[in-house]
Amino acid sequence: MYTCSKSFEGFPCCHRQPNHEGHCRFVHGYSRSFTCWFGASELDENGFVVDFSSLKELRKQLNDQFDHTFLANSDDPLLSEWERLHELGALDLRVMANVGMEGSAHWVWEQVNALLQERDGGRSWCWKVEARENSSNAAYWEAKPDWVR
Repeated sequence: MYTCSKSFEGFPCCHRQPNHEGHCRFVHGYSRSFTCWFGASELDENGFVVDFSSLKELRKQLNDQFDHTFLANSDDPLLSEWERLHELGALDLRVMANVGMEGSAHWVWEQVNALLQERDGGRSWCWKVEARENSSNAAYWEAKPDWVR
């Protein structure tokens, strides 16, 4: 398998983990970054696993989800309040199953593989995503999509 990676940086957003007993239950934020690892059994016509210049749609999806947004877990007991504040224009709400780094890595993995499957028809895939909240803390989602040959 051929592999390569691409990093995406500069996604300032905030979130909270409402079930955490410590300080993570409070709203806090980071400038997130993501690194995606790509694989392919065969290279494209340019000799690439993935042409990085073709990832503009992924960058747009990451901006839409994480740039100056407030992330809320779908089971947050304050979700109706966050929705109200969104309607008032006080925050730009995104609801996710898990707003933590682990959940964010999985979300990015799903988005990038949907993009690659549609575009390349299975020739290339993302097998790992690192979600980083700062220089000390990162989480990963690693799996081959079930459509990989």
